[in-house]
This record gives sequence, structure tokens and C-alpha cells, in this order.
Amino acid sequence: MTPKPKGPVTLGVIIGNRDFFPDKLVGECRTDLLDAFQKAGINPIMLPESATKLGGVETFQEAQKCAELFRRHADEIMGVLVVLPNFGDEKGIAETLKLARLDVPVLIQAYPDDLNRLDVARRRDAWCGKISVCNNLYQFGIKYSLTTKHVVHPSDPSFLTDLANFMAVCRVVKGLRNVRIGAVGARPGAFNTVRYSEKILQRNGISVVTIDLSHILGFANKLTKDDQSVKDRLEAIKAYTPTGRTPDDKLVQIAKLDVVLNDFMQEHALDATAIQCWTSLQQNYGCNVCTSMSIMSENMLPSACEVDVTGTLSMYAMQLASGSPSALVDWNNNYADDENKCVLFHCGNWAKSFLPDIEISTAPILGTTVGEENTYGALAGRTPANPLTYGRISTDDPKGIMKAYIGEGMLTDDPLNTFGNRAVAQINNLQGLMQYVCRNGFEHHVVMNASRTAGILKEAMENYMGWEVYTHQS
Repeated sequence: MTPKPKGPVTLGVIIGNRDFFPDKLVGECRTDLLDAFQKAGINPIMLPESATKLGGVETFQEAQKCAELFRRHADEIMGVLVVLPNFGDEKGIAETLKLARLDVPVLIQAYPDDLNRLDVARRRDAWCGKISVCNNLYQFGIKYSLTTKHVVHPSDPSFLTDLANFMAVCRVVKGLRNVRIGAVGARPGAFNTVRYSEKILQRNGISVVTIDLSHILGFANKLTKDDQSVKDRLEAIKAYTPTGRTPDDKLVQIAKLDVVLNDFMQEHALDATAIQCWTSLQQNYGCNVCTSMSIMSENMLPSACEVDVTGTLSMYAMQLASGSPSALVDWNNNYADDENKCVLFHCGNWAKSFLPDIEISTAPILGTTVGEENTYGALAGRTPANPLTYGRISTDDPKGIMKAYIGEGMLTDDPLNTFGNRAVAQINNLQGLMQYVCRNGFEHHVVMNASRTAGILKEAMENYMGWEVYTHQS
């Protein structure tokens, strides 16, 4: 499944050239590219035809010109596309990327030859040239991605898919290197599973902003139902989901908490949050925060419960890859005796996209210890059949590394008679996956996204972020 576009992506473009091949191939290439960019929603930064021979890059002087152009647009460029209409100059391309100092994903494309045009006037030899370019980038320590086909014309449907996937890789890499996550409250004492290393995250460009839950609750308690900000949030909540049997005073409580959380996110320019909910919020404030978390996740500001910071990081990575919301779930139950199906569950904070029958309710399991009347705000709803990408990012403190696992499957419409947010997942070799999760110390939380984007996530996290990534083979 091709990721949903999320606005135009700016790519630097290098057209390789080599002087003993026909120059007109470079000119034809530019026309082909502009057509492909228009279809893909790409804003290209490329040398004009007047700057070098038809805008191609061959000599060191041309590499300098192209690199200087890229540096001027460094804040915009999210990735670089290298195009070989002929063999190309391997050193010129490598020198351009070295001098530009962009540190962004790079995609290598090469043109196919026409079997009837292998004469001197029309041959390309880009099949061979691509190998040489990749060899040079490898020597220079520059990471790069490849098209599905070794050589492919820009008008080929597979290249347009490659471009869309590459744009998603660029979004994931840029997002992960700059993400800011709010950790609201302390990790619940009983949940060692959601421990994480702020220091390992920071080394990877991921910032965590912490705040004590008492500050959030203190500010919320100072608000009243007559404050305009509370009235506004209450209307937004009612517009977002049916409120079921939730009492009015509980809805006001939920709205006040929502106001403060939104203020906290705006003050610190946060992209995501992880919130202490079990069980301090219910005991000290009297409601669940699930509704607010669902609204944030639906609006592409993912929010995870139990202060699962790397869980919300996983949610963020998946939404960058797919352009759609993610949800944090528990690997929760077997599904009868089907070894390739399981029940995904949480007491109720999934984005609305997963819950066509969404409704504000309570959290019955949590209610057995804190009183069900203190758990209004949890959402109820069943996720229907959908494609599934699942996965989890984690900090492995003993090894001092970032690690992840990812895979694909299906969400099904199989019968499921229970409460809360719930879904049935079908994953080939699910037993093998659970063996891997358990043997490698991953958390009981996993993230789901209604897409097929495991390949994009693997390329971004393993190739460009340098993380240890396991891809489950179904």
C-alpha cells in the first residue's frame, strides 16, 4: 500500500552525466523527471540547465555548484534523488553529497537501455554506472536507498511507488531526528516494562520533556466549567465522539484536563505525549484521560498511556510512514485455538480512525480497584478489518542501543465479545513472533497502524537511523 501523501516533499536532485555519452539523454531525463515529480508531489531542487551542461553533474566544479545549491536549501531538502540517464560520473555524485553535508536519505535511480538502441549514439550503460555510484557512496560512508528494479524509467509505475515510499522514508527520518515527546507524570510503579533511557533517545535526536502529574492536575483543578477554554474543549469532545452515559460533571473534568494538556503541548512544541494514567489519575482526579489521548492521536499528535515514551515514539514513526494515525495496544489474548490470531486490547485511547462505533465509556478492569465511577473518559469501540502494520521501538539499556521489530498482517472481523478498545489480528507465524518478543525483552505494548509500511520503517530505522531492526517474516 502506497503511503498517503502529506504535502509536497522537497528533494535535491542530482542528474549524473559522463562526457562520452550523448548529452541529449540528460535533457530528456529532465523532462521525464519533471513529469514524475508533478505526479508524486515533489518540489525539486536541481541545477538549472544553464549552470552546467544541461544541468548535469560530472566534474568536481559542477559538484561544487550543485552542493552549494543544496546548502542554500538545506532547511527544505528532506532527501536527495540521484538520477543516471547514462553511466554517470561516480566521483561527481559522491563529491556533491559530501560537500553538501545534508545527512538525508538518498535514492539511486538508473535508466534502462533499449535493446534496439545500443549503438554509440543512444546507449546509456546506466546498469553498470549505478553499481559504480553505489560503490563510491559506500566508500564515502554515505547511506543510500535503491529502486525496486535495478534500472527503471521515471514513467514506470514501480518508480512512482518507489518515489512515494522514499518520500515516506524521508518523513520518518526527519521526524525521528527532531521529535519532542512530553512525559506527563511518573511511570506507574508496577510497570517496569515501560522503562526507557532518555540518554539513548537524546543521542538519536529524540527529546523528552517531563512534567509532574501534580502540575497538570493542579492547573486542571483551577479551571471551572464557566471558563471559555473549558466550554470550547467540551464542545470539541462532544463533536468528536458520542458521550454515552457519561455524566455532565465528568465531561467537564475531562475537558479541563484536555485544556491543560493542550497548553502543555503548545508551550513546549511537543509532537507526542506519554501520560501517567494507571492509577494516579483516577485516584487523584477522578476520570480517565483516554478521550483526550484519542483526540490527540487522531490529530497526528500521538499519545500513549502508562508513560510509555518509546511506545508513543513507535506511534509517531508509523504515522510518519503511513500518513495515518497509530494506536498503542496490548498483545493481550489468544484467539481461541488459532495460533496465528490474537486479541489486541486497551481500556480505551485509540484514535477515532480505528473505532467506527466510538463512544465514551468507563474502564471496567481498572474500575475494580479505583471505582468505575472514576474511570469515565475511557473509550469503547471495535476495530474492523483493515491492513495491519505493527511494531515497537525500544531502548536496550544493557546494549546501549535503539532496537525495534516490525511486521505486517491483517485486522479481521472475527467475533469478539468483550469491552474497551479491541481488535483481532491475524499474523503468519505469530508464535514465532511472540518467541522473538519475549526472548529479546520487548514490552507488552505494541503499536498498530492501518497500512502496509513495514518496508518503509525498516529502511528508515535500520539504514538511516542505524537501529537494530527485526522484520518478522510472515
